[in-house]
Amino acid sequence: MSLHRMSMSVCGRRKVIDLVQGNLWCCSSRLSSSSSQKSKQKQRDVETIRNIGISAHIDSGKTTLTERVLYYTGRIDKMHEVRGKDKVGATMDSMELERERGITIQSAATYTEWKGHNINIIDTPGHVDFTIEVERALRVLDGAVLVLCGVGGVQSQTLTVNRQMKRYDVPCLAFINKLDRVGANPYRVLSQMRAKLNHNAAFLHLPIGLESNMKGIVDLIKSRAIYFDGDFGIDIREDEIPQEMRAEATDKRQELIESVANADDELGEMFLEELNPTEDQIKAAIRRSTIKRSFTPVLLGTALKNKGVQPMLDAVLDYLPNPTEVQNFALDAVDENEEKKVLMSPLRSDEHPFVGLAFKLEAGRFGQLTYVRVYQGNLKKGDSMYNARTGRRVRVPRLVRMHANNMVDVNEVFAGDICALFGVDCYSGDTFVGNQKMTLSMESMFVPDPVISLSMRPEKKQDSDNFGKAIGRFTKEDPTFNVYFDVESRETIVSGMGELHLEIYAQRMKNEYNCPVVTGKPKVAFRETLTRPTEFEYLHKKQTGGSGQYAKIIGVFEPLPPESNTKLEFEDLTVGTNVPKQFVPAVEKGFLEACEKGALIGQKVTGVRMKLLDGANHAVDSSEFAFKLAAMYALQQTMRTSDCRILEPIMNVEITAPEEFQGTVLASINKKNAVITGTDAAEGYFSLYCEVPLNEMFGYATDLRSQTQGKGEFTMEYSRYQPTKQALQDDLIHQYQLETGQIKEKSSKKAR
Repeated sequence: MSLHRMSMSVCGRRKVIDLVQGNLWCCSSRLSSSSSQKSKQKQRDVETIRNIGISAHIDSGKTTLTERVLYYTGRIDKMHEVRGKDKVGATMDSMELERERGITIQSAATYTEWKGHNINIIDTPGHVDFTIEVERALRVLDGAVLVLCGVGGVQSQTLTVNRQMKRYDVPCLAFINKLDRVGANPYRVLSQMRAKLNHNAAFLHLPIGLESNMKGIVDLIKSRAIYFDGDFGIDIREDEIPQEMRAEATDKRQELIESVANADDELGEMFLEELNPTEDQIKAAIRRSTIKRSFTPVLLGTALKNKGVQPMLDAVLDYLPNPTEVQNFALDAVDENEEKKVLMSPLRSDEHPFVGLAFKLEAGRFGQLTYVRVYQGNLKKGDSMYNARTGRRVRVPRLVRMHANNMVDVNEVFAGDICALFGVDCYSGDTFVGNQKMTLSMESMFVPDPVISLSMRPEKKQDSDNFGKAIGRFTKEDPTFNVYFDVESRETIVSGMGELHLEIYAQRMKNEYNCPVVTGKPKVAFRETLTRPTEFEYLHKKQTGGSGQYAKIIGVFEPLPPESNTKLEFEDLTVGTNVPKQFVPAVEKGFLEACEKGALIGQKVTGVRMKLLDGANHAVDSSEFAFKLAAMYALQQTMRTSDCRILEPIMNVEITAPEEFQGTVLASINKKNAVITGTDAAEGYFSLYCEVPLNEMFGYATDLRSQTQGKGEFTMEYSRYQPTKQALQDDLIHQYQLETGQIKEKSSKKAR
């Protein structure tokens, strides 16, 4: 009996063990399935993210378009205009100066949702003086909306933005705005895109009426008319295409398919086989070719009149890439001479270490605000990360997502997100990594050189501290805003991208730091260069009792080609030990330092290559310092005795004015040594394209207004440096010699 009970109990235990093992197997299978579901969910999450920028020429309607996007996606409850009567201003123009002037000065970040997708948006300035804001926005974005004015079309800053998109391989779609304005012509804008921007572009929409008769758009893919009814065009109504537009819609749809077929192999095969593609096949082909940058979809609308914005949002989801479809690389410094490209993983998980780029700095209410694009891994509030440039460990006390100047706290961000950090001391362009051993850095962005300078000082001496704080903050935020102290004139000199750029900073010092400033006359950033190769042989010898200084260098200074006349190059061609290799870097350093100030007018020396061929050294007296001084004195001596030229910045200028003033404008610009490169005319207005020295353009805004009864406007951007005329060079040298006391006023008059 006892044996029977024992066997029964053993059987019972086996059943319990089997049951437990079965439950454990079920739990493990559930865990594995749930983890795979999580990874699929994360993949779906990253596919529903879009990081886009809205870029264009000034006054094309970027900020108005962004305001409509935020309203239709439910991000804001009420719309305000850029120059609205309520004086509130657009949401994205959060700075007081932006609301006053009705222009965008700083790029502003926000995020919103549309049809289950998260869209991170950066609204960028259109004025050429703030081009660095566009540059660093496009550096971190996956796609862009290029806004064009239906009247102005492709303008000077449109060309600049297009070049920036090409530089960073950013896919874009075009939105032709302001079709409600008098003179709007989207067909002319499309032809300009093809001719001036070299885009393979085609309409996805057709306008139903133009100017005051703009009623809606025709969707060429769906072959349906779309109308925008209700308050602020919030209700979308689809209908049949108007009878009078059906033939044109058929032709333009065929033109669209042909343009995409030229860029996409799959649709190209269908086109050759004369098969009729479906809507989904056309959309898929447009998406593939847009991401490859081989086709640009063109959408139409008028943001101010609330038409065409929702289809543009749909196009952002349909045709612009998510973070997994864009390849982002970091540079890994293998050694001093070699850098290896490392592909970033777009997975939204913690499988890979964190990598992020600080692309914009801003002084907020709670200290420095650092905008970061996350390229790999994840970052949590309270985590530690490392600055790849300095190696310094940084703790993340607070993570936020930005909506203009408002913040929303978040606990964690993943690859593909754009966020902001507080309390992180860094510079614009720094790379942050999650592992201290990682030597990665994201590819740096292009920073143009400043072209204009002026002196700046506080009105009252007691404001000097605030002036110093403002200068420190602005130079950290803006790489194109440079400051140095001129020892000779004992003035603080600020440099920037234009008169407006520096004027804005002067106003910000008054508004934000209560420090009114006095500015001097703007000065052009001239450069000095050689015109022909010049051999040099310089001996630096100094004996002061004890070890002295001895260095001899022999070589050639030669001019670089015109396209490289803003660069400096150094070449070591020495053989043997006459110039020991440990002293060669000192020679290069001396050459570069001497180039900071030329002999003609005290400006930087550029466009010169130094070839070091030979030299001599002393066993005791030679040192790095001696060779550095030898290189400095060799260049200074060469610049004084050789044939040198002064270079000046040349600007691409676009002038737009009514046709009746064309003769007057042309005559006045010719007096400024302009070279006319082209003209254009449409709807009673003409556009004049020319190249003008920056030195001639000061005060031209006032001249143009007086010549055109206030109806003319112009834009300009830096093109290149080229030699000045001999008469101007003589005047500049004479003026510099007067300022530095090399000659006196009376003697100079006698000399004349």
